[in-house]
Amino acid sequence: MKKLISFMHISLDGFVAGPNGEMDWITLNNEIFDHVGRRIQRENTAMYGRVTYELMESYWPTAADKPNPTKHEKEHSAWYKTARKVVISRSLQNADLPDTTILSNHLPESIHALKQEPGNEMLLFGSPSATHALLDLNLIDGFWLFLNPILLGEGIPLFAGVKDKTKLQLQNSRTFDCGVIELNYTVAGK
Repeated sequence: MKKLISFMHISLDGFVAGPNGEMDWITLNNEIFDHVGRRIQRENTAMYGRVTYELMESYWPTAADKPNPTKHEKEHSAWYKTARKVVISRSLQNADLPDTTILSNHLPESIHALKQEPGNEMLLFGSPSATHALLDLNLIDGFWLFLNPILLGEGIPLFAGVKDKTKLQLQNSRTFDCGVIELNYTVAGK
């Protein structure tokens, strides 16, 4: 069965964005881009909340076409254009959205159906609100976190309003030269 993994950059004090959604604090470099690129190339289903999807859709389809694109922009743009996108939204309409499925109702049934499809994992990119909703429904199977060496003090917390204690099991970790630590957790019992 395919696993649903929440992929996030997080500050040391637990925030995934600043108070106004700022993400300029996230540390990225070629070592991280290459590492993430290798993992996402193995799968072709990406899940997003509406806000994150709109950000991705405004940039990635044409990122490789801009003057002097980086290796990462070329590779991720090519992957994004062919990836199946699943968007959790009550307001987004499904008109003219290539390779995109909108989930607005019956999330448990819809997610369980997606988990039955071939593959090992679906990555839920960013999308703290979608992560909160899916965590409340016990649909998240794991977390792929990139712990950034910064304290934000305030912002959007990853685990805001968690209703039940959720035990996680560390699968592996990696430290990058820039000080970011990758943490891969599975939800215990899944």
